[in-house]
Amino acid sequence: MTPAIDHLVVAARTLDEGVAWCETTLGVTPAGGGKHPLMGTHNRVFSIASERHPKAYFEIIAIDPDAPPPGRPRWFDLDTPAMQATIAAGPQLIHWALGCDDIVERCARLRAAGIERGEVLHATRGTLSWRISVRPDGARLFDGRLPTLIQWDGPHPVDSLPASGVTLRDVECAGLPAAAVQALDAPALFVPQGHHLQVHLSTPRGDIALRSSP
Repeated sequence: MTPAIDHLVVAARTLDEGVAWCETTLGVTPAGGGKHPLMGTHNRVFSIASERHPKAYFEIIAIDPDAPPPGRPRWFDLDTPAMQATIAAGPQLIHWALGCDDIVERCARLRAAGIERGEVLHATRGTLSWRISVRPDGARLFDGRLPTLIQWDGPHPVDSLPASGVTLRDVECAGLPAAAVQALDAPALFVPQGHHLQVHLSTPRGDIALRSSP
């Protein structure tokens, strides 16, 4: 399997704020989601699958106020003061995930290139199960431009999500070392100029571009 877009990550201070942002910005209400016992977070998700990106979905994530502390830093830098300050200004595109079927090997290739993507953890949400690369410090790396790697054990979320009216046109990631791009082996997603993560979506509100902040 050639690595492919799995999902985009928008972080919010609360899930209600994230859903309201989604309705205002993209014109849709997320149809799915649940809780992540491993990390003390919860989410809302919806399909953004397109012909070019057939397994892509959109995730809005927030710390779950009803969950016990996870006993480790949460993923995606959610516990850091910098991230808390960023999302205090409103929900933000902060990260993305790349799907693969050889996650241990991909992490080893990044490690050989001098980039520690983290250990491979098993996580669940409801009936879904997957393996995901998470650093012990929860860091995304490169301001979120280095994708998290994910490998699904069984059904993929998009398999049971209805069409949302939003589709992913393209993803553009810039500013990663050449060795990281080579290890990830998805050259169409990376560009040489700049330091950004930008996505283009077709939505009920028209064509929308979202760009992550450093």
